Parts: sequence; C-alpha cells; structure tokens
Amino acid sequence: MLGPIPAWRGRPIFVIKRSADLLSALNEDPDRLTDPDSQELEQPSYAQNEYRSRTPDVMVLVGLCPHLFCSPTPHIELKPEPFDSEWRGGFFCPCHGSRFDLAGRVYSGSPSSRNMEVPPYSFEGDSCPRGWY
Repeated sequence: MLGPIPAWRGRPIFVIKRSADLLSALNEDPDRLTDPDSQELEQPSYAQNEYRSRTPDVMVLVGLCPHLFCSPTPHIELKPEPFDSEWRGGFFCPCHGSRFDLAGRVYSGSPSSRNMEVPPYSFEGDSCPRGWY
C-alpha cells in the first residue's frame, strides 16, 4: 500500500501499487469470485474493466467491507494465509471473514455479497504520478 491511508467523505481509501506479479495473479481463478466481471456497479465507468482501475498498476478502493462496513486488512503478498491456503493477494475482513482479491472483488462464500467500492478519482493530468512505474 502506498503511504498513509487518506480519507474521502469520512471513509478510508486504500491506494495499492500492483506489481506485474500481482497483476498476473489477478484473474487466475475467476470462478472463485462472486462478481468477477464487476457487473454490479460498485465502480465508476472508467474502472469497469478487469483491473477495476484507471491504470492496471494502481488500485484505489474505499477501505470498507460492503457487508457491515468494517475495514478489511490488506494482505497483498502472494502467499498462503491462515484464512485461505490458496491466497493470491487482496483484502481480508477480520469482522466476519469476507475476502476480496486485489481488484476488490468479493470471493464466493464470503459474508459480503458485493465487491468493494471504487471511489471516483483521477490523477493530475489524468496520468499515473511520476515514479510509480
């Protein structure tokens, strides 16, 4: 995650820099996801893509679980976790066990039935900030 957690409308915002390895793992097993194609509108139109972002490498999410609005814990590394032996990076909500991938898409079987929200955002000049490549 990049820097301190900013807030928007009183809600935490997660900004994540996704490496090439994280991006390649993103769509390895879409059958594990409830809404892999983000059909439910939890993102602006410019983020209605496989990455749910303006640019593939930078993810911006409202840092709240849609289930009961707890704040999920980022588990960004591609390694097994106690809550999922096949973990491929993402977010885990400690309140009720909802799991989300690195695009904020909810895993099937989670208490949450919706993907994490992508807030409206832009980059100055509508390009990724310098030094993030």
